[in-house]
Amino acid sequence: MRIMIADDHALYVEGLRNLLQDEFEIVSVVSTGVEAVEEARKTKPDVILMDINMPELDGIAATKEIVAERPEVKILMLTSFAETDILFRAIRAGAVGYLLKDLEDTEIISGLWELKCGKNPFSPGLEIEILKEFRKQSAPSLLNGDLDRLNKRQIEVLDLVAQGHEYAEVGKRLFISERTVKYHMANIRDILQLANHAQIVAWAWDHGLGKAVPECPVVQKI
Repeated sequence: MRIMIADDHALYVEGLRNLLQDEFEIVSVVSTGVEAVEEARKTKPDVILMDINMPELDGIAATKEIVAERPEVKILMLTSFAETDILFRAIRAGAVGYLLKDLEDTEIISGLWELKCGKNPFSPGLEIEILKEFRKQSAPSLLNGDLDRLNKRQIEVLDLVAQGHEYAEVGKRLFISERTVKYHMANIRDILQLANHAQIVAWAWDHGLGKAVPECPVVQKI
């Protein structure tokens, strides 16, 4: 997994690089939001670890720009801010996960492996806050009986995606191509009028889908 780090705290970045470089490829390190947007174009990382409070352009604005240009890039917010309004802004901008910097080293690594497995990593308790906000903001028609707006194949795809399976694995299980899985997910997003993958998964959980959890490497705490 190719990772870019966007953070203006030099000592933290040095420690993070030392932590990750044995298991992941660090392709770039930047200290401003503007640099993050530019380097994402050049280095094409798989994952960006994005801080929020950076000069020139904050991490949420940078996330929005990067996702608009390269939607396949997974942006994981790694920040000190635990406020729920900032969390929701980050998810709306296109972030696929949100981890706090005070987590133990092994938890950060576990979060990256979860991301590789197709899951959305969040610090403890934050997933519940997202679901609460989602329920509060969703129209009643989206919360009640909305599964009938999706056809059988879309529900099958969404159920597996919400379990955390990558698109390629979903395709193998349903005997369809990865491209077809992406096509179904795009249609689901449009039908439900949601903004990004994290919101789709939150909607699926809220409607009883994705109960099973796929096997994924677990980093044992020492």
